[in-house]
Order: sequence, then structure tokens, then C-alpha cells
Amino acid sequence: MTELSIHELSLGFSHDRQMLVEFLAKHHLNYEDDIEAAFGVFDSDENLTGCGCCAGNLLKCFAVDESLRGQNALGSLVSRLVENRFEAGHYDLFVITRPKNKVLFTSCGFYPLAETEAVLMLENKKSGLDNYYKKFLAGTDTDENVGCIVMNCNPFTKGHLALITYAAKSCSLLHIFVVEENRSCFPFADRLRLVREGTDHLPNVIVHPSGPYMISNATFPTYFLKDCEDAAKIQSELDITLFASRIAPVLHITKRFAGEEPFDPVTRRYNEAMIRILPKYGISFIKIDRITTEGPDGKPEVISASRVRKLLDEQGVTDEVLSLVPECTAKYLKESFK
Repeated sequence: MTELSIHELSLGFSHDRQMLVEFLAKHHLNYEDDIEAAFGVFDSDENLTGCGCCAGNLLKCFAVDESLRGQNALGSLVSRLVENRFEAGHYDLFVITRPKNKVLFTSCGFYPLAETEAVLMLENKKSGLDNYYKKFLAGTDTDENVGCIVMNCNPFTKGHLALITYAAKSCSLLHIFVVEENRSCFPFADRLRLVREGTDHLPNVIVHPSGPYMISNATFPTYFLKDCEDAAKIQSELDITLFASRIAPVLHITKRFAGEEPFDPVTRRYNEAMIRILPKYGISFIKIDRITTEGPDGKPEVISASRVRKLLDEQGVTDEVLSLVPECTAKYLKESFK
């Protein structure tokens, strides 16, 4: 058996970083720029023979030379990465990989969450998802006619409010999940607060953080995908399958609402995935027309967060911007957006 050692790679050191990039490329994998830490398996001659990386709560970029198969190199890498993530304050950890790797990662203490034809998602806690979403049942008194919307609200607009108001009239209880990831122009804490303030008058609406189980295209790993594969399609299928098979049953959700998406191709892919996948799990998908206002040219223009952000970038807080957002967002912009 080959004598092996595991060292952390210094990604700020160009030699180590380049060695990792080249090793991944040798295994037909891509280095991802958001990697925060990486560990390498080295033989007695200090040759890199295996690697594993992490970014946030995601373990990724695994590669092991054929010569090490059967020596539990992957298990050793996973152990070091888990220890590193715990030290960084990440305790709910995930792996997204090919379905063929299921046995490899379940033997390392990870549990399958959802699987599609292209990818598999696992986590390090057997009941992590159930425990996370069960707490949202507190204070609810119905398990019938329950709906859901997942929103970024970057920022919260009259378009979002119109969608929520329509959906709330169609449900006994409506769960709103605000995307928790802090990669938006407006901080998550502010977005969550504004949605709660803006829907406070709707008694059957409850607003939650999305949690780590609603997958973002910003964090979805693509290092193992081939050039011919559609990353947005694969990611949306995994996210919707996870929602439909695991999250919706916990909260008794039977309806999911979304606004029609005429512009953003990623959001449109999500809607297409929901149309295909949700009915297989007994969940209705309701797509709602976006509301419009008169644009500068006098033609109807969809109210969207991207339009608000563009106007803010170009002109700051103007009457036009304020006309596109609810009172709570208008107040926030006037106080916080200088």
C-alpha cells in the first residue's frame, strides 16, 4: 500500500494553486474560483495524487488517481474538509456529484437528499432537512391548500407584492421563502425584513429564510460538467426535485407560484423545470402574469427588481423608482440608498 499524507494547499501560493488546477484538469475537471480551502493527498515523493476542496458549506472538486482507489483516500479527504468547515463555522455540509458516486460518499457519512439523471445531492446530517423545515410548521393550523413562493426580492417590488397577494387569495396558507444567499445587491437581512413588512397585512402568509436546501445557481458546482451539458437546466432540475420530493411534503405544500419570466433565461429555465417536475409529485405549478407600468416610451413595462436596480444605478432614488416599490421598500431606499 502506498504511503500517503494529506496537506492543506496554500491557494494564495501560486505553485500550490497551479498544481491543483493542473491536477483537476488531468482528471477532466475545472477549478472553481470560489474555493476557500483545498487539501491534497501526496505520495512518498510528494506527488499530488488526490484532492478535495470546499466553498462555504459545499465540499467539491474531488479527484483521486486510479492508483489510490481502494485506499480510502476520499474518506481521508472528506474528514479533513469536514474538520476545516466546522472550524470555519459551517456545520450543515453538502456534496453535489454524479449519481455513480453515491456509494463513495454515503460510505463517508453523507446521506442522499435528491437525485436526478445528471446529479446527486447529499448532506452530512441524516435528518437535517426535516429538522430545518419542521420548525416552520409552528403556529400553522392547516395542512390543506398550502402554497409556496421562492423569491430573491432584490429588492422587494410591487411586482413581488402582486404575486404574493394573488397567491395568498388562492391558498389557506402561503409560505414565502426569501433566498438566503448573500450574493445580491441588497443584504439578505434587509430583503427578508422588507418582505415581512410588506406582507404583514396578509394573515395567511408566512415569510421564511430559504435555508441551505434551496440551491442557487451561484453556488451550484459545475466543475464536473461537460461542455455539452446545460448547467442551468441541471441545477434547476435538482433544485425543483429536492423541493418537490423532500421540502414540500414536510410543509404539506401542494401549490407553487411564480411570475412569468419574459427576460431572464435562468428564471425561465426554473419555470420550465417546475412545469415538468412538480406534477410528478402532486404539486400544481401556477404561473402568473407580471404586472406592468408605463415605461419612458409610453409602452407597458414589467415591474422587476432588475429594472429597479438599473434605475438606482443610473439615477439614484427617483420618483420613478419609488413608484415601482411598496411603501416599506420606498422608505428603506430613501433612508439607506445614498
